Amino acid sequence: MPPGVEGVVALVDLPDAAWESRWTRIVTTEGLKDRLLNFTLFSLRHRGRLDAVRLPIHGLVVLAGPPGTGKTTLAGGLADTAARELGAGGLLFVEVDAHAFPSQLLGESQRSVARLFERTLPDLAARGRPTIVLLDEVESLAVSRSGASLETNPVDVHRATDALLEGIDEVARRCPNVTFVATTNHPAGVDAAFLSRADLVEEMGLPGVSSVKRILADTIAEVIGSEPADEPALGALAEACVASQLDARRVRKLILRAIASSRELALSPERLRIEDVAAALRDEADGAHR
Repeated sequence: MPPGVEGVVALVDLPDAAWESRWTRIVTTEGLKDRLLNFTLFSLRHRGRLDAVRLPIHGLVVLAGPPGTGKTTLAGGLADTAARELGAGGLLFVEVDAHAFPSQLLGESQRSVARLFERTLPDLAARGRPTIVLLDEVESLAVSRSGASLETNPVDVHRATDALLEGIDEVARRCPNVTFVATTNHPAGVDAAFLSRADLVEEMGLPGVSSVKRILADTIAEVIGSEPADEPALGALAEACVASQLDARRVRKLILRAIASSRELALSPERLRIEDVAAALRDEADGAHR
């Protein structure tokens, strides 16, 4: 089945060595990765033998938080790491684009969503492999029906949310080898009934000082080939990043801003210093206030 069918934009066989950093290099709060991996392995290995009334497991994880916190990247890393743990042929990773479904044609969104969950995903699951399905930015698909106005949101959107909920339930019943990972930048905009089906909801907020230090050290080391030696300067820079409320992606992008600000660094990036990154942060802050 080629990508693009019923919103499917990628089918990837995992594990893949190129995906390892999606797990190892994303910095999270303590215990979050363990919970994600433990649940995913439990869901893929044992859900099929469990009574759905006694333990109502849908095989659904939700990662919530602002943009730039690494949710989508971590979802891919989770799938790759689970594939390594499972062994014996790994798993299939399916990426679904939630933005592919809204339509100007009345009823078309509902029909497209229904086809995805009633036909496309069961067909993929029928191959017999463990399968992880990424529903990225699920707030575009599971629109909150209580918060959406019928005057500003077509009835079709409400019907599409209904179709999604029915589809999640259907796949949970028919396809125990499928586990969903949904991401959202705006959990308040996600339908409450969808969130109630989630077996695990994890918040990925803006990084704190210790996390920013790890992100900065990791990114700088990637550029210069070694860990930065000036620990006090690194700590001060991390505190400044947190004060500026930078997300994890913006923290890493600071290194690029520092390099882009200097011809010397553009030609010889291994000369990058923490002071260069701190100057880039100040320059970015000054630009925001102009």
